Amino acid sequence: MVQRFLSAVRRLLGKAIGGVWYPFGMTIRFIFRNGKRIAVTIVGGVLVLIGVVLLVLPGPGIVFIVAGLAVLATEYVWAQRALNYAKERAQRARDRVRRKRR
Repeated sequence: MVQRFLSAVRRLLGKAIGGVWYPFGMTIRFIFRNGKRIAVTIVGGVLVLIGVVLLVLPGPGIVFIVAGLAVLATEYVWAQRALNYAKERAQRARDRVRRKRR
């Protein structure tokens, strides 16, 4: 069903732009296949940037940075490592605070 639709669209586009549809088709295919990765990169990057700005301005900057890393970690290994490092540091800080209370 989808293949039939895509082939019909290709035929129409091929006729509309003089028979040259292949590069356009490759671009559309690239965007559809990598759409999730593009969206994750944009959303995660925006959250991290908001977090960095909120470190200077009043607001929960670290929360936004961690949220941005969590979004980016769904697609990128480096973000997963950074998120794991942040979790480990938060765990250590929590343990230090709990030890001082006793």
